[in-house]
Amino acid sequence: MDHHNPELESRRSGSFGRLSAASSSRRRSLSTSFSLPRHADDGIESESVSEAGDIGDRALHSTRVSASGRSHFSLENFAESGAVVPVQDDTGASFPVAPDLENISPLSVDAMVQNGEKKIDEKEVPWLLGYITCLLSLAVFGILGILVRYGLQNLFGPDVIGATSDRSYMYPDLPSNMVGSFLMGWFGVVFKADIMKVSDQLAIGLSTGFLGSLTTFSGWNQKMLDLSVNGEWIFAVLGVVIGLFLVAYSIIFGIETAKGLKWLFHRRPNARPICSCFGDSISHKYYCLTTFMVMLLLTLALLWSVFGALEKREFDSGSSEAQLFLACMVGPLGVWIRWYLARLNGRGLGRDAALKWMPFGTLAANVSAACVMAALATLKKAVRSKECNTVASGVQLGLLGCLSTVSTFVAEFHAMRESKHPWRAYAYAAITIVVSFTLGTLIYSVPVWVRGYD
Repeated sequence: MDHHNPELESRRSGSFGRLSAASSSRRRSLSTSFSLPRHADDGIESESVSEAGDIGDRALHSTRVSASGRSHFSLENFAESGAVVPVQDDTGASFPVAPDLENISPLSVDAMVQNGEKKIDEKEVPWLLGYITCLLSLAVFGILGILVRYGLQNLFGPDVIGATSDRSYMYPDLPSNMVGSFLMGWFGVVFKADIMKVSDQLAIGLSTGFLGSLTTFSGWNQKMLDLSVNGEWIFAVLGVVIGLFLVAYSIIFGIETAKGLKWLFHRRPNARPICSCFGDSISHKYYCLTTFMVMLLLTLALLWSVFGALEKREFDSGSSEAQLFLACMVGPLGVWIRWYLARLNGRGLGRDAALKWMPFGTLAANVSAACVMAALATLKKAVRSKECNTVASGVQLGLLGCLSTVSTFVAEFHAMRESKHPWRAYAYAAITIVVSFTLGTLIYSVPVWVRGYD
């Protein structure tokens, strides 16, 4: 072009948000592109913040990811790809026209994105293969998260280091919640885009499967209920405040250290960009994804077989090992439910999509897991049998521990604190904690007080 137009260059630098084939709406993420009304810009930011932690199976439709982990589709790349925009004349007939970046209108965005999605979908492997592989990845990494969480509980518990206790605001799951939040800064924020270049299923398995299962909100809430039911309200309040403070700064520390490592990596003279091990051709992607799926399937079958045999042998003993083996068998179900609920993040409520900034999927997973956790705690006090304690504790440790998450919760909390509306972070945290604790009190504390359970 003969004349350099800064405003045009700014418009060209805009990018479209994640292209979701499962979603009927076309969401736009335009940082400096078209002149959008303030309320539209706020809506885009609210949606991005709400999706900061997880968006469930909608992530499988992502094709390009930015450094923040969100997919982008630039106007320049769209034009260079040879895509066309369907335009209608006065008679209603449509004909293809190449997009003019200088005079492009926001009204043509939807048509461009739809046309681009059609081209992208033609180059992708079968969706069902990717979906099944993702479920297997979530299950395998979820079991690994349970094992690490259980190990950290025992390592920092009274019998070894002695840093945590059931009767203290330093609750047993605090170390795993801090470690998971720290690693979320690495694998769920800074390096997530790089991991997705290798494999979407691996990225989802690490962030949603492993880190989501390593951390648990329902276990945190239940320990605060145990403190309050014994009259130790100060410890309960301290457990909530200190727990939130520590996990919030754990993810910040994780993000900063990951950024430093990434900077050092790119400073290397022979540093090369990360490339997908699945290759570019559809046949190579299909082969690699199929191989990955078979490996995960065999691993999951082996894990379930081993833990099933160990659970059969240890069940009658009522030991903590019996609870762990059962937890590893039912844990994947909790991961799958949470992953499915995460599709509600960024959607809002009603036809007008109100409150898009609120991650309703994560909120529903944490609150529902906390309520069921409280119900099982009440059941254990009421029944008082070795078998009931083993089953209930195994479900609490596995299914409910994986259904609820602190790593995703704190990632969303951090994104809200960094947004234009930081108050939303504290509102989101307060709603999650207050609702969970209130319902838990009604389900667990009130029956214990009324019945006089020890």
